[in-house]
Amino acid sequence: MRYEVKEAQNVSRMCLVCGVENSLGLNGRFFVLENGELAGVFYPREEHQSYPGRLHGGVVSAILDETIGRAINLAETETWGVTVEFTAKFRKPVPLQGEVKAVGRITRDTTRVFEGTGEIVLEDGTVAAEGWGRYLKMPIEKIAAVEFSEREWFADRLPIPSTFEVCGDE
Repeated sequence: MRYEVKEAQNVSRMCLVCGVENSLGLNGRFFVLENGELAGVFYPREEHQSYPGRLHGGVVSAILDETIGRAINLAETETWGVTVEFTAKFRKPVPLQGEVKAVGRITRDTTRVFEGTGEIVLEDGTVAAEGWGRYLKMPIEKIAAVEFSEREWFADRLPIPSTFEVCGDE
């Protein structure tokens, strides 16, 4: 299924998942979709493997955790999610070659905590991994130094795609 991309979320300087200056990172980008979900695109490299040609399960978990945790920003732009609990279910290997796509959403939202789910979807549309997480809502000032917003968190400067496609999505 193809979704219209409404906007791109910010990226950071050194985050493992979305850091544009992290030479060992995944160079992730996040897009707000018309259906109210958050999509992520990641570019793993050989350094992220477990068995040859397969993305490490810990990296798969990090991708899902980041995608779900960021989904709160769709409704609450000043809220940050701090992981309290996270579980993943691995269904198929995630290949190292090419893009890795993830989709996340909020499933429960209270004043202090939110929960969400997400999936990594392979090129043929099958779900390779699923994640569920519970996150504490916090302002950035309680998580990082004040300079974070000024030096470490900024607009995605790459062109924003007009659509995001998840093949075989139901």
